[in-house]
Amino acid sequence: MNIEVKNSIKPIDYNKAIKILEQRVEDVILGKKNEFLWILEHNKVYTSGLRTKDNEILNKSIKVVRTKRGGKATVHSCGQKVIYFVLNLNRRKKDIRKLVTNVEKCIIKSLKYYNVKSFTDKNNIGIWVKDRDEEKKIAAIGIRVKKWIAYHGFSINVSNNLKYYKNIIPCGIKDRGVISLKEIGVKKYKNINKIIIKNFLSTFL
Repeated sequence: MNIEVKNSIKPIDYNKAIKILEQRVEDVILGKKNEFLWILEHNKVYTSGLRTKDNEILNKSIKVVRTKRGGKATVHSCGQKVIYFVLNLNRRKKDIRKLVTNVEKCIIKSLKYYNVKSFTDKNNIGIWVKDRDEEKKIAAIGIRVKKWIAYHGFSINVSNNLKYYKNIIPCGIKDRGVISLKEIGVKKYKNINKIIIKNFLSTFL
């Protein structure tokens, strides 16, 4: 198996990125192209997954892009790493739970590099950290599967503006906050793309 890796430096328009991602899904289905890993950032954009409820958008004046991914509402902005992938489960195990578990392991391993202890929650998808006595989300996961091709991906809060989350109930979870590497106190994270790529490829190749 071969996974093509793309690493974008400048922010990519959300809708443009999704078109590229969905075209890659079709190409993988037809056997035209390899699997795909793409790390990028978006300018501020609110998106909602298939399970988003109207009351989870707290500020009705914001524009929200409806998506085909799983999960609920979130916001992407500069300083947050968005990791899109296209993986062919026809060539792997057709096991969505195992896929999510492997994605979780990849994120946890990447955060561990920065001495950040993170963990999963069986009741709430995503990756969490302890901030004093509170559990806060540092990474979100949203995946869609078409003809056993898994795509969309996950995001990690690195140095993004967390105030943007106040306009929504992030991932539909009311009683917990969000956090970033910068807010935790991690000051050196410029190499994070390399760390994510290394851990993703070691997990899925």
